[in-house]
Amino acid sequence: TSISIRKFPKDTLQLSDLQRFGALSAEMATFIRCIAASRCNVLVSGGTSSGKTTLLNTLGEFIRPTERVVTIEDSAELKIDVGNLVRLETKPGTAESGSTPVTQRDLVANSLRMRPDRIILGEVRREEAFDLLQAMSTGHDGSMGTLHSNNPRDTTSRLENMILMGGVELPTKVIRSQIVSAVDFIIHAARGADGKRRVTNITEITGLEGDTIALQDVFFYQRSEGKTFNSGEYVANRVNLRAAEKLKEYGHYDDAVNAILSSAAPMEKA
Repeated sequence: TSISIRKFPKDTLQLSDLQRFGALSAEMATFIRCIAASRCNVLVSGGTSSGKTTLLNTLGEFIRPTERVVTIEDSAELKIDVGNLVRLETKPGTAESGSTPVTQRDLVANSLRMRPDRIILGEVRREEAFDLLQAMSTGHDGSMGTLHSNNPRDTTSRLENMILMGGVELPTKVIRSQIVSAVDFIIHAARGADGKRRVTNITEITGLEGDTIALQDVFFYQRSEGKTFNSGEYVANRVNLRAAEKLKEYGHYDDAVNAILSSAAPMEKA
């Protein structure tokens, strides 16, 4: 018999804690705070045990107390400290009782009747991906979720595949256009060969180039040439942000741009 226990710390980690552990730079932490507080739609991606749930929890500290938040999970793992919070969990169906399963897709559809400001999915696994994108595109700015992937480019491909798995009969270009319209940023985490978890990319989805979703890295982790994963630095690109209007609306544009400019050159050993 094998038993697997997921044990979370009693005290929720803050973004400042992750910065202290070397999981990201101070400028990356500032930028993440800006996009979370400005209600940008964010997907947190990464492999197994890369720290996706921990990272998603830290984003919750920038949700305003006046916002109504609905979380949807298979098992309750998120610890988001918001007063106006509704927690929804899936329920498996059983043959013995004849009960009908309640899926994440059912809960996303039901949550739209609860007047949420933000919808947060603990993990996007299946056809609920399409419903989350629909919610992000129809007035639920600041919605978030996690999914398994190897890099930001793979994240968009997996999202597209999950939508197609749900039986959505739409042309590929329409689905990609929906992704571009709904998602603002991908925050990708990875667990290195040394066992250390890092935010390796903060990537913005900028649009469609032909049939391809265009991505631009705002921040990324750059390994030192000829060295292992545990030797590198966090770097920023001087880019024009597509999400500039959202950042300006909530008063975080200047902080976000300054964070990029102050770390545009290689900096801070991780």
